[in-house]
Amino acid sequence: MKLNDLPHTSNTWTLARRAERMNPSVIREILKVTEKPGIISLAGGLPSPKTFPVEAFAAASAAVLANDGPSALQYASSEGFAPLREAIAAFLPWEVDPDQVLITTGSQQGLDLIAKVLIDTDSRVLVETPTYLGAIQAFTPMEPKVVAVASDEQGVRIDDLVAKVGTGADKARFLYVLPNFQNPTGRTMSDARRAELVAKAAELNLPLVEDNPYGDLWFDGPPPAPLTARNPEGCIYMGSFSKVLAPGLRLGYLVAPKAVYPKLLQAKQAADLHTPGYNQRMVAEVMKGGFLERHVPTIRALYKQQRDAMLTALDKEMQGLSVEWNKPDGGMFLWVRLPEGMSAIELLPKAVERNVAFVPGAAFYADDADHRTLRLSFVTSTAEQIATGIAALAAAIRDHRAPG
Repeated sequence: MKLNDLPHTSNTWTLARRAERMNPSVIREILKVTEKPGIISLAGGLPSPKTFPVEAFAAASAAVLANDGPSALQYASSEGFAPLREAIAAFLPWEVDPDQVLITTGSQQGLDLIAKVLIDTDSRVLVETPTYLGAIQAFTPMEPKVVAVASDEQGVRIDDLVAKVGTGADKARFLYVLPNFQNPTGRTMSDARRAELVAKAAELNLPLVEDNPYGDLWFDGPPPAPLTARNPEGCIYMGSFSKVLAPGLRLGYLVAPKAVYPKLLQAKQAADLHTPGYNQRMVAEVMKGGFLERHVPTIRALYKQQRDAMLTALDKEMQGLSVEWNKPDGGMFLWVRLPEGMSAIELLPKAVERNVAFVPGAAFYADDADHRTLRLSFVTSTAEQIATGIAALAAAIRDHRAPG
């Protein structure tokens, strides 16, 4: 019997129930559209390639291969490269034991590990309104009840947190929060709100998962101290090298209390054994001699210039359109709200016709999505492209806004 003679059947594969809950990323689908020639993409949360320290990595790669090549190319411990864990612990603004640092294959893997370790079917999980789409994607296969907590310009509203935390078997497993230059809104949680949130979470015995990929990308001054610095035993902290070095390295980390660290480590072992040791050694090499302290300010300066270009373009082009937007103090994103009756999802194809793309905001809501919202990224386009793109977006809004 030849292979082609075997009987064909469409029901050979039985998918797990969790697979049915997996959905493609809206952002990734939109990025496919932006590959069309001539499109100005204000959509993807991609760091500017201008910020990638190619020469520094070339030197680091040569040093790693010359000095530690066989170990760099060998299997390694799941916890991560010890000198890198030590460097991360020393870099963070509170006392951290390197034994509490777990190197992950991008901070997205950190979300996946947290989901596997902390979420059961029907577990209540709290998120901000709106929140990072990738977190929802990571949590959803574990079949939780994702509950959105109302948020304002200062961050999570404490009164709604108390109302949503649940009790008994339905008590929330954790609150997932991005305090600094949040994706998608760009907002920063105030110092007062952070203090209030940490105190209330401790009172409620509610763990916090603090995601901080953008915290070093401030423009005029650093954000307030991390939530985890205020209560290390009640928080898991997530960081990333994607925004300050290069996303292609896929290098992130967790800082976890010793009560939960061993299970996160076991989940990491099962997922991929370890994050590439070669990449870890390169980053550890690059970090020597205070490189980040010299390099990150150049990223801040570039992104601030591009944010200002977008704010200037919005002020110019959106006059009389009843469009609202914020002024982020750092990060990569700006949040826009369209006039009453408009839908960003319906506007998107009209904008693409005019060669500009954005991300509709509805994808970032766990429930009760605001279809008038959209996210703009200002970091991968030049000032001239931003001006052209915002003008095209304004023209699309004028042509397709709701009557009256």
